[in-house]
Amino acid sequence: MKHLFIASSFAIAATAWAQSPVQVQDAWARATIGAQSATGAFMKLTAPQATRLVEVRSPAAGIVEVHEMKLEGDVMRMRAVTALPLAAGQTVELKPGGYHVMLMDLKGPVKAGDTVPLTLVFEGADGKRQTQDVKATARALAAAPAPAAGGHGGGHGKH
Repeated sequence: MKHLFIASSFAIAATAWAQSPVQVQDAWARATIGAQSATGAFMKLTAPQATRLVEVRSPAAGIVEVHEMKLEGDVMRMRAVTALPLAAGQTVELKPGGYHVMLMDLKGPVKAGDTVPLTLVFEGADGKRQTQDVKATARALAAAPAPAAGGHGGGHGKH
């Protein structure tokens, strides 16, 4: 009887873990300066099972996209991606100079200390979608980690 209880406890724990949302750590957004109409948001994502980040929404911006920065030859290029794969149990870091969330057509300035609400939309292998609300704290450029070459610094407009 004791072994049955332990086995069923493990099964329940495994099921709960598989259905749990993606773990989001260190969510932050870069504060804007001047009339800047776009900024980036960054975080670490760890999914308990293979899933994809397929959409991000925010009331702070008119357009929100997941972007990839990639060095092609000698030029750093940025492009929107339709989905960001998250392998089971592996952390994917959205960071300056790599994958990140672009917030464009901002509704107003983003000041250091502000909270930027984000809704992340994940799609599992079964095609089912799950949303997860995240609050990213805005950091001033000097307080944010230094971006890799071509990162989102200073004022840059829509693209």
